[in-house]
Amino acid sequence: MTTGMTTVSDRRSGVVTVGAAPLRPEDVVAVARHDALVEIAPEALARVAATRALVEGLADDPNPHYGISTGFGALATTFIAPERRMQLQASLIRSHAAGTGPEVEREVVRALQLLRLQTLATGHTGVRPMVVEMYAGMLNAGITPIVREYGSLGCSGDLAPLSHVALAAMGEGRVRDAGGIEVDAADALGAASLTPLVLREKEGLALINGTDGMLGMLLLALHDLSVLLDTADVAAAMSVESQLGTDAVFAADLQALRPQAGQAVSAANLRAVLAGSPIVASHKDPAVCTRVQDAYSLRCSPQVHGAARDTVEHARLIAARELAAAVDNPVITDDGRVESNGNFHGAPVAYVLDFLAIAVADVASISERRTDRALDKARSNGLPPFLAHEVGVDSGLMIAQYAAAGIVSELKRLAVPASVDSIPSSAMQEDHVSMGWAAARKLRRGIDGLGRVLAIEVLTGARALDLRAPLEPGAATGAVRDLVRDAGVGGPGADRFLSPDMETVTELVASGAVAAAAFGTAASTPARSAPSTHTPPTHTPPTSPEQVI
Repeated sequence: MTTGMTTVSDRRSGVVTVGAAPLRPEDVVAVARHDALVEIAPEALARVAATRALVEGLADDPNPHYGISTGFGALATTFIAPERRMQLQASLIRSHAAGTGPEVEREVVRALQLLRLQTLATGHTGVRPMVVEMYAGMLNAGITPIVREYGSLGCSGDLAPLSHVALAAMGEGRVRDAGGIEVDAADALGAASLTPLVLREKEGLALINGTDGMLGMLLLALHDLSVLLDTADVAAAMSVESQLGTDAVFAADLQALRPQAGQAVSAANLRAVLAGSPIVASHKDPAVCTRVQDAYSLRCSPQVHGAARDTVEHARLIAARELAAAVDNPVITDDGRVESNGNFHGAPVAYVLDFLAIAVADVASISERRTDRALDKARSNGLPPFLAHEVGVDSGLMIAQYAAAGIVSELKRLAVPASVDSIPSSAMQEDHVSMGWAAARKLRRGIDGLGRVLAIEVLTGARALDLRAPLEPGAATGAVRDLVRDAGVGGPGADRFLSPDMETVTELVASGAVAAAAFGTAASTPARSAPSTHTPPTHTPPTSPEQVI
């Protein structure tokens, strides 16, 4: 599975400090995508050393302590003799590194490594300082353990993916080095002057009990969606403008009658991008344009895009809380107790991953409908069928819309929630699981699809704007049209090999170039959601069918 939003870079960008305060979302993106270096705060290493001393004291206690002197999961009541505990830890990792399927993307594995490192650095897991330093060393050396697509149920956290990382830290299994070459983990560690770990009491559990994989994918998705939702507003503006729609419905006072924060943001973006458009101005006179209102896909763009923005903001809240968490089982409490808990359950993260998949599918759906309108001579207000050059000989953008429709159909299937599909495991000890990893995997595919659907709308909008000549588009939409043309995508004319054009515009969308081009010339930078303090106005709700429509 791939995502069109992923950019792999070999450059180092800054240093991220782990253990002094919770990581920020941008820190995770910097390390995962851009190879930022990591360092451990000295105070974090001191905390880790203090709690490790406590664990070693409990290891000598003849009374059993879960995860320290016992087996795991359904074997939690089995006492393990001291001379067998290192074998227990190694066996745990080897047996749990049971992923299968395609390799998971490098950025996901790096995010997972970093987030596990953050939890280790809290001092709540009981590992030795050298374990913390090993995870930082692997990240800084660009050593990426090979993690497989399938294996995690999201409870107890992302066991299998995290086990593949821990296995590599032990010098076993396969990894990719900084150059992307697959090698034995032991060779990669040796080349980086890192000594493989020999795990001791509690450390195996500490390395694999976490929501780090699903959280990492959530944070990367939120980063991508901030770009894609701005781009969706730009694409919608191009469609409204080129299909001779009205911008009057995006007026601030109309939006304030329904005080949804995200809706206000998207409407403000549409107003900014359409500001000063000669095409919009050309049909403002009622004598020129007799249509009362536009179709929903044009008129309701802020409502749909805004609902997605509000969903993103809720997901950001959950992600921020999870970033501040120390997820392990058992944990070392601030007062020195070793306690079992259920904080590894992925439900909070899984729910918002599923919620975002729904929003992604709907934003793509309304985009595809706007594209389809542009290609239909009965609804495009004067544009040629399929925006073709010679109708009947040329097909224009007909099949580009097919591609968008096919993607939207898949996104609807991917919007079916994973988090409601618990399946029991571990002899019914783990009898309710989150499926958060699966939710994250399908969201990544959904984000890739959304970027492609928006790219097709931008491609369509750029050609439609050209076909409105001699009328000129507004400054912002014209800048996007010019960006597309400068990238080598031709304008109206005879049919050409279309797939490369679609891929080119997809890259422009994914990189943020489309949004940057529009808002670099618009009346304002992209608006951003904030908690609403608006008091809903008192007004009479519509009653007649005409008002409701």
